[in-house]
Amino acid sequence: MATKTADTRQKLADQMAKNPDGVLEHIARAHDVSTFEVVRHLPPDHAAIVDGSHLPDVLEDISGWGDVMIIVHTDGLVAEVKSTLPRANRARGYFNFHGEAPFGGHLKEDACTHIAFIDRPFMGRRSASLQFFDAQGAAIFKVFVARDASRELIPDQLDLFTSLRRRLTTAD
Repeated sequence: MATKTADTRQKLADQMAKNPDGVLEHIARAHDVSTFEVVRHLPPDHAAIVDGSHLPDVLEDISGWGDVMIIVHTDGLVAEVKSTLPRANRARGYFNFHGEAPFGGHLKEDACTHIAFIDRPFMGRRSASLQFFDAQGAAIFKVFVARDASRELIPDQLDLFTSLRRRLTTAD
């Protein structure tokens, strides 16, 4: 079993080095691994991972970015909401998102074990996102840097993403 696992991981690493494009969940399914395992095998210039303990700071930072694309991807649904991420209030073991924004909900404080900063090609275009993972390696939700009318990443938001990534990855 260890040999198969090592072989699977090597094939995954080779594939991600050769072509980091594609739907992460589909790649995970094809290799019979978690989405987080796929992210771990992205080349270092495409992904940086920090501990989930940074969640409060990350959520606070993103709440000041303006409209972002928030995605929840399950086997049966990819839900996308372009919205600001409301400032999260902590209560009863949850981060609660309420406010004037279309996005709202509740995130268990201890659900997120890792946060990945992903900057890679997706469908032939640059994509930048923060992806929040649980202990089983599933993405809880994703926050993507928004695009302008020309479908280019919004430069100011990309700068905020890069700054947060740099600040947290040099702190760990």
